Amino acid sequence: MSEAVVKVLVVGNGGREHALAWALLRSPRVQQVYVAPGNGGTANLENCENLPIGVSDFDGICSAIKAKGVDLVVVGPEVPLAEGISDRLQSEGVPVFGPVQAGAQLEASKAWAKELMVEAGVPTAKAAVFTSAAEANAYIQAEGAPIVVKADGLAAGKGVTVAATVEEAIAAIEEAFGGAFGSAGQQVVIEECLMGAEASVLAFTDGKTVIPMVAAQDHKRVGEGDIGPNTGGMGAYAPAPLVTPALMAQVESDVLQPTLAALSKRGIDYRGILYAGLMITPQNEIKVIEFNCRFGDPETQVVLPLLKTPLIDVIEACIGQTLGEMPALEWNSGVAATVVAAAGGYPGSYRKGDVITGVDQAEAQGAKVFHAGTAAKDGQTVTNGGRVLAVTQLGDSFDAALEASYKALDVIQFDDLYCRRDIGYQVRSQA
Repeated sequence: MSEAVVKVLVVGNGGREHALAWALLRSPRVQQVYVAPGNGGTANLENCENLPIGVSDFDGICSAIKAKGVDLVVVGPEVPLAEGISDRLQSEGVPVFGPVQAGAQLEASKAWAKELMVEAGVPTAKAAVFTSAAEANAYIQAEGAPIVVKADGLAAGKGVTVAATVEEAIAAIEEAFGGAFGSAGQQVVIEECLMGAEASVLAFTDGKTVIPMVAAQDHKRVGEGDIGPNTGGMGAYAPAPLVTPALMAQVESDVLQPTLAALSKRGIDYRGILYAGLMITPQNEIKVIEFNCRFGDPETQVVLPLLKTPLIDVIEACIGQTLGEMPALEWNSGVAATVVAAAGGYPGSYRKGDVITGVDQAEAQGAKVFHAGTAAKDGQTVTNGGRVLAVTQLGDSFDAALEASYKALDVIQFDDLYCRRDIGYQVRSQA
């Protein structure tokens, strides 16, 4: 591994980017991290500076890279990847962690991803693609419910409806073609409804080698008992016991490697994160629900605290296509859990600008509080998004880690704070 000291720019402003900046700074090789635009949490990290530049302002990002002497860039969110930030940075000679625009179609177009999966022989749900509401509705009437309706493009995690009835599915079609998700909804993918338990497997890849991280489980629905609308994620834990070593080996052989090979066959040099959202059926079969082209949120907030190998070393190996030459990734023992504190009303409308207190007390209890929708204002930290904070704790057991996360979260306050109280119910003891 290189011993050179580096300056890193992280693009993004969420909890994932706070976790990335924090994880990078754990290596003494990382001299400085810049985050564009960052949030209230990254503003308070030692050797970290926020830059007031939007994630899609490629000119501004390139100027900052030159001005600050940045050595490499780590892209957090999917939007700039889909818009071609990696292509632009590579054209400027800047090393970047994150796939090029052609590879980012894995997440930016569900129809494109589905076609690639079929071509690669990756197990996934039966699906059909429509650009006409009338044809989509006719298909739903013929197939019946339950059925899944997905906006084809990027919809910030909110373009998917698992419809229990035909009427609900048709309403989702009306919503998509009616402009609720902008251009992302002008094409829809309709899939058979898979049953089972979901898991997230994030993997590092340099375009030739793919190495999975520990599996995580996220909680997408806003309500306890997994009810209500989908969100960006209300909490997570890792490693997910559901993904046994045998199952992980199957994910590698049947999902990750064939997908990378199919990308390569299309001439796409894919370097960054390959993230498979999986359904594990009651028969223990794996089906891919979707692919993402970046770190997950809030999965990153539980996976990176468990990673013992310096993150900067893995990222540099991915960029330099030497991942296959690295020693095996090392992981800390134990487990990690995170609980999201959201603004009341999320994922619908919510207020911003409320003062947040208690974060220092929570961290004094050993928690790592990753900021998501926060901002620094007049010397205080205020709410600035739907998902405000992710409170992470490590432990010897899921019971211990989750209990510690909730205990830490309970000293944090802001008006109308909401969290799910059943995160990790799948792995808690039935006491």
